[in-house]
Formats: sequence, structure tokens, C-alpha cells
Amino acid sequence: MGHGILWWILIGLIAGFLTGKIMKGEGYGVIGDIVIGILGAILGGWLMSFFHVGGGGIIYSIIVATLGAIVLTWLYRLVTNKG
Repeated sequence: MGHGILWWILIGLIAGFLTGKIMKGEGYGVIGDIVIGILGAILGGWLMSFFHVGGGGIIYSIIVATLGAIVLTWLYRLVTNKG
């Protein structure tokens, strides 16, 4: 169980960091990047299952989490007019 949580945090941190670089905005900090990345992983996983796209492994997980985090950040900026 402990390893699963650590993987979520690690993937969330990487995805949040990549999203910050791709979206070119002000950063959210380490904790914010982790939260954005984890929420992005959930959203990205849902989107991939919605479109019947599957895969596995850490690279796939990072890509899906990053795509979800990008969508989440885009929606956040759209709603708050910060972009």
C-alpha cells in the first residue's frame, strides 16, 4: 500500500512539473504540482477509458497524468480568466 501512494505522489510531481513547463504559467510549488498531477492522473485516466485507450507502465502513467493535468490547468485558467 505504501508503495502505491509513493508512486501516485511521484507521478503527480512529475506530471505537475511537466504541465507547468508546457503550460508556461506561474508555478504551483511542489505540493501544488503533486496535487495537480494526481488530479490530472485521475482525469487523464477517465479520459483514456472514455476513449478506450489503454496501456501500462510508468511512462504511460506519466503521459496520461500530464495530459489530464494540462486539461485541468486549461479548464482552471478558462474559468478564472488567468490565461
